[in-house]
Amino acid sequence: MTYDIPAAERALAFGRAARAYAAYRPEYPAGVFDAVEEFGGLRLAGARVADVGTGTGLAARALRDRGARVTGVEPGAGMAEQFRRELPDVPLVRGDGNRLPLADGSLDLVAYAQSWHWTDPARAVPSALRVLRPGGVLALWWNDPDPAVPWVAEQQARIVARFGDGCYISDRTLPAGLSWRTRELRWSRRVPIDFHLAKLATHSAFIVLGEARGAGFLAAERAHLLRHFPDGGLDEPYVTTVSVAVRPADAP
Repeated sequence: MTYDIPAAERALAFGRAARAYAAYRPEYPAGVFDAVEEFGGLRLAGARVADVGTGTGLAARALRDRGARVTGVEPGAGMAEQFRRELPDVPLVRGDGNRLPLADGSLDLVAYAQSWHWTDPARAVPSALRVLRPGGVLALWWNDPDPAVPWVAEQQARIVARFGDGCYISDRTLPAGLSWRTRELRWSRRVPIDFHLAKLATHSAFIVLGEARGAGFLAAERAHLLRHFPDGGLDEPYVTTVSVAVRPADAP
């Protein structure tokens, strides 16, 4: 099982697929940013924001387009290089979510888009609270395939059988000690089957397995999908979960 490999090693593996990640991973629906503003009681326009585990900058771009003053934080060299290609005008610092290389009280929002599950919450929460101003906002969100859709559930079962539990749908466990508000958004995008399979190959289990060893699984998956979608296209369904907490006034 690839999930015998330590999480830190799997997290850094994304650099091997940075260009594909930028090309095939879905963007975040606008409702994510509406929820951050509503639950956090802030305006993104002009807000000082760190996008932690920014990867290729999918969330950083959306935050910038909302008028936020964004800094990306990324531990991996490959992803950082792709970020600079995608968003040359957005500042980027190298670092991880457990030890943010940012000044105390300097931010209005710390966001972990598709990256919180790679952190150690016992270290990441104090680090995030340290860099937030009093009343600042911590936001975590994820795009996940929607397991309520039958063909997605079937695909997930095949992936788990091959790679092990926890290898596809994110662990969205929220850290204790904060008051969270959460919203789920369901949406989909129309893509060709081969585009979907290319997106699938950007998940850590496939990256760690390697292209040659993953090719057989993806070929079999293509045959499964063609039985469901003989015209070669599908609606790729997602559930996007966004959770927001405001930094308590008495946080250290």
